[in-house]
This record gives sequence, structure tokens and C-alpha cells, in this order.
Amino acid sequence: MLKKVLVVVAVAILIGVAVWVNYKSQNQLPEGFAGSNGRLELQRLDVATLYAGRVTQIFVNEGDTVQQNAVLAQLSSEQSNSQVMAAEAGKNRAQETVARADAEVMARQQQEKVAKLDLDNTRQLYQQALVSKAELDRRQAAYAAEVAAVKAAQAAKAEAIAAVGQAQAQIHSADSTHQDMLIRAPKAGRVEYRIAEVGNVLAAGGQVVTLLDPSDVTMTVFMPTATIGKLKVGDEARIILDGLDAVFPGKVKFIADQSQFTPKYVETSDEREKLMYKVKLAIPSNIAMRYNLLLKGGMTGNGYVRIDQQKSWPKQWAIQLPHL
Repeated sequence: MLKKVLVVVAVAILIGVAVWVNYKSQNQLPEGFAGSNGRLELQRLDVATLYAGRVTQIFVNEGDTVQQNAVLAQLSSEQSNSQVMAAEAGKNRAQETVARADAEVMARQQQEKVAKLDLDNTRQLYQQALVSKAELDRRQAAYAAEVAAVKAAQAAKAEAIAAVGQAQAQIHSADSTHQDMLIRAPKAGRVEYRIAEVGNVLAAGGQVVTLLDPSDVTMTVFMPTATIGKLKVGDEARIILDGLDAVFPGKVKFIADQSQFTPKYVETSDEREKLMYKVKLAIPSNIAMRYNLLLKGGMTGNGYVRIDQQKSWPKQWAIQLPHL
């Protein structure tokens, strides 16, 4: 009996040693490299309204993939449509005023010509002593009045033309407001949450949907001071996700300026330190887009960086993309 117990204990010890050796071999990083566990994050876009309104239609569901400028939702547009119609009516009135002003200018110019002819004839008659000086002064005053009337008519025409431009600007503004009642995707992405529903009354700036940008995929890891001092933005990285037999290429996108307390879920190859630096590793956008249905926010894995640029990447971290 004692012999059996000793055998069982020996086997258990051997298994424990094998597990420990295997764990150490897996977690022992090659010289010149550093790594930490982390989670994938997709850039989140909160799509909101520019104006207040009631939601009349929602065109997307959670999980849908949408293209840039795709219509996500529509707000009530009765008021904005009325503003467009009112602005168009104002433009029509302004154009009629321009037409009347133009006719007035033409009429005044004709009267100016007649007054000029009268003045020229009166000057000739005055030189022949056939009319008095008073008559000549009267004709000169009449001509000056017609010249002033032409200038006034031209000014009125210019003002009317300006009114047309102002009315057109009002149409553009009203139409822009009307178009903004259609909530569009600022860029291509995947719908994460549908926040508003049909019938909801939203204030200006009210959120409608949340999009995830599949081209902006990063993994946040935490590194100690000794590692951060040897890293710079743009350095190569590798990302290995749990459950995927693949190695994704990456770049150091962000390095925090200040240290912070390490989140509890972070495990590093070194002893845990209270203060670590946040580092973001980004998967190239073209690769992220290619695997946009595979890469999801919250996926866990490990990120690795090279702190000695003279070292070559180990074979186990050679880039290996998954088969679609």
C-alpha cells in the first residue's frame, strides 16, 4: 500500500514538474523582446443628431455592416421641409423684385436720355438767345434729377440682387438642416449598439447608434519602465490572439506619458509592478479590414514588442495570418 502511495506521489511530482517547465518555457521571452497580455479594442464612433427631432425610421440593426454616408436613421422633417419651402418662396419674391428693379432702371435710363436731349437743345437755343438763363438752369436740374434717378434705380437693383443671394443662402441652410435630419454613417463600420428607437424624441446631440471602425483595431498592453525606455511609436509588434492559430503584425501606436496602476487582469513576464505604462499596438488597417468579421473587441491575447532592434523576430512569432 505504501509503495502504491509513493508511486502516485512520484507521478504527481513528475507531472507538476513537467507542467511548471512547460509554463516557464512558454512564458520565458527571448532576449531583446517584451510582452504582455491584453484585449482587442475597435475604435468606437458615437453617431449623434445635429438637431432635435423625433425618430421616424431606423434603417440598421446591431451587427450590420454599413458603408460611409449610409443612412442609419431619419428624424421628423416637417419643420425643416417647411423652412426649405419658405426659403424658396423668399427667393422667388426677391427675383421678382430684381425684375421690377431692372425694368425701373431701363425706364429711368430712357428718361435720362430724353432729359439730355432737352438740355442739349436748350443750350443751343440759349446760345442763340432764344431762351432765358432760367430755362437752361431748369433743364440742367431736370437732367441731373434723371441721372440721380438712374443711380437710385441701379442701387435698388443691386439691393434686390443681394436679396436673391441672401434667399439662396437661406435655402442652402434650410436644405442642409433638412438633409441633416437623415443620420448618416461618418465612415464605414459595424453597428455595435442601436441606442435610439422609432418614436424617441432626441435633443440636439442625442446618440442614435454606435459604430465600430473595423479598420482601427488595437491591443492595449502595459509595460514596465525598463521596457518603455527602449520603445518608440512606430516600432514593430506582434499580436497573438487566444483561440486563433495566427500571428498578426502590429505597430506601436501610442505610449503613455505617465505611468498608472496596472489593471488586475494584466500579467507580464516580469514580476507584477504597481506602476506600468499603457501601450497601444495597432494592427495595420488593410489587414484589420480583411479580417473585420474575425477580429472583435474584447478578444484576449498577447502583444509582443522588440526592445532590441538588432534582434530578429523568433520563428514562433513569424507573421502568420489566418485562412478565411
